[in-house]
Amino acid sequence: MADHDIYGTSTHTADDLVRLVSARLGMTFTERESHFRGVYHLADDHGVRVEIQPNETPGDDEAEPFDDAHPECRVLVLTTTTAPGVTLRARLESIEGLLHLRHGTV
Repeated sequence: MADHDIYGTSTHTADDLVRLVSARLGMTFTERESHFRGVYHLADDHGVRVEIQPNETPGDDEAEPFDDAHPECRVLVLTTTTAPGVTLRARLESIEGLLHLRHGTV
């Protein structure tokens, strides 16, 4: 079972969030590039996976929102944990301008 959360912001850039989330979580991000997602940042440490990406992802003809329910959020933070991430959630929610958008389990 995995916990998934999505956070979003319209006030921070992806680079800002990499710096802020790194400081809050003590994780190191690497920049990746994907045809589907564009440039995104990934940290994966001890069962906690955090991805920072633009909400606007490359499409066939034009950019499309990754999370179309929240198009106002320019940048998203996606987390995946093997157990409920209560501490993780509290640390991320302490970042001003970063809003918790959705939670799910699989």
